[in-house]
Amino acid sequence: MNILVLMKRTFDTEEKVQIENNAIVEDGVEFVINPYDEYAIEEAIKLRDEHGGEVTVLTVGPADAEKEIRTALAMGADKAILVEDEDLNADEHTIAHILAAIIKEREFDIILGGNVSVDNGAGQVAVRVAELLDIPQVTTITKLDIDGNTAIAERDVEGDVEIVEVSLPALFTAQQGLNEPRYPSLPGIMKAKKKPLERLTVEDLNLNLDEIGAKTEVLEYFLPPEKKAGRILEGELDEQVKELVQLLRDEAKVV
Repeated sequence: MNILVLMKRTFDTEEKVQIENNAIVEDGVEFVINPYDEYAIEEAIKLRDEHGGEVTVLTVGPADAEKEIRTALAMGADKAILVEDEDLNADEHTIAHILAAIIKEREFDIILGGNVSVDNGAGQVAVRVAELLDIPQVTTITKLDIDGNTAIAERDVEGDVEIVEVSLPALFTAQQGLNEPRYPSLPGIMKAKKKPLERLTVEDLNLNLDEIGAKTEVLEYFLPPEKKAGRILEGELDEQVKELVQLLRDEAKVV
């Protein structure tokens, strides 16, 4: 079974975001594997161990993303592919086309990815890849069983569970609760240094940059306003209600 994992590196969730000159400051920032992608990597390894085969991690990002790739390899993935995008003005549309171009040249049974990334929260790349490959997709899964060429997935639907059966090949996005990602062991870290990492550029994929160029443009970055101190309303209950409605209408402007 050939399993592909779509992985993204993101800011460590403990990092404080800073903005200078309308850009997010990355100097000195600690990056990690997108936490939802960790669930995808763990599930891929478990499926590989159960059914045999190979796990390949795919990443589009800067050369420095090798650190996060080596972490995925240390967890147990077999090999990885990095498409370097140092000078690429890319959005979800662009990334999906790049990943799909790589995948089309390879045999695969299952594609796994995180349900969403913790930086921009778009949740678009994986499902766009499935559309470009014209394969079934099941999102926000919390359980996945494989029986021959059939996959049975449980997905989170607003506090309830939906069971979906699809034929392979198919793509799945991982939700929290699917598994508990493992920590890389010392032997795994040592082995990861020797596992194959293929480096590509967009030019290697023979893609038309005009066709896959970004469809969106970031106009401005800004931090949310600081929270103001709360107010305690006084007086009789009916007076408090009237004052609250007035504040919501005139100051907060939410009604």
